[in-house]
Amino acid sequence: MISGIRSHRRIRFAGGGVVCHNSHMPFASPEITEPVDLCLDGGVLNPAAVGWSRHPLHRCNLSGRWPRKKRWDYWCVMSPVFAFSVTVASIDYLGIAGVYLLDFHENRCDEAVRATPASRGIHPGERVGEPVRFAEGATRIEIEDSGTEVRMNVHWPGLARQGLTADIIVRHPHGHETLNVVVPWDMRRFQFTSKQMALPAAGSIRLGAHTYDLPESESFAVLDFGRGIWPWRTRWNWASCTTRSGDGVIGLNFGGQWTDRTGATENGICRNGRLSKIQESVCFQYDSADFMKPWRIRSEDSEDVDLSFVPFYERKLKTHLIVAASSVHQMFGRFNGRVRAEGEEIIIVDGLGWAEEHVARW
Repeated sequence: MISGIRSHRRIRFAGGGVVCHNSHMPFASPEITEPVDLCLDGGVLNPAAVGWSRHPLHRCNLSGRWPRKKRWDYWCVMSPVFAFSVTVASIDYLGIAGVYLLDFHENRCDEAVRATPASRGIHPGERVGEPVRFAEGATRIEIEDSGTEVRMNVHWPGLARQGLTADIIVRHPHGHETLNVVVPWDMRRFQFTSKQMALPAAGSIRLGAHTYDLPESESFAVLDFGRGIWPWRTRWNWASCTTRSGDGVIGLNFGGQWTDRTGATENGICRNGRLSKIQESVCFQYDSADFMKPWRIRSEDSEDVDLSFVPFYERKLKTHLIVAASSVHQMFGRFNGRVRAEGEEIIIVDGLGWAEEHVARW
């Protein structure tokens, strides 16, 4: 554990959900304002990289440590009636590409995943915004970032026996701030995460004969860019929401469990493109015996975050391989409650988003 980071204690409440408590307020990680390498020579953590920033400034120059390196780009684009997601990931010994399309009205999720040994055909970049590509036969994913917008093209024959194509544009509004954090378990295990929320999106997805349009005024994208050296076993919670409140577009990002005992958090609020970083931990309360029951998400030591989350769909994905296994319960639903940004209270009413539990042995 890096010097200066306070310890946590973790308890469970009836029903199996998790609440994480600090014995003290968390260590306030510094804001980074200049470009920095994530790693020093030999692949160990660069102490100067520990902190957070409003724009992605880290070069994720991972090296060695096979098979502990984990690198992924996860996009989720949501309209009021559906969610569409694309993942391209490398966990050293395995490459993963996947898509899913969740129709809220039909209560149906069509999903497909491809795995490649030794991450064949997947070459994750070191920086946010570098090209993301996957191709295997006629299946392809191409994500290109021009700096002002991201162009996402997906062609997945045979998905749901119909085939899927997607052509999506995600805009980067000028000056739009994002949540970029280094989470240090120790000098040899660490993660850089870039959570980019409330990005305007437009385009369409076609599944068979059905076209799903993304009206730009009502559609938003979220990026989860991750690069790091992970423990073999891990567990995390993640919640994300984009909604409107008054005259503002609000993006929420909260994480839990995986950041325990590190002094870092991935908690933040983006209001009209301006990030408010939340340094304290956020508690996720839920029933792991019935994920469809209402959740509560709240800040530990203040009233800055107090939200209820009521799921309407449970996306379950379980993977069991000889060398890896994971269990995902990604709940789509609506958030209600309040958050505080820069001292100002923001009321959240029926904000669309997700909250999840992910347990991995990888």
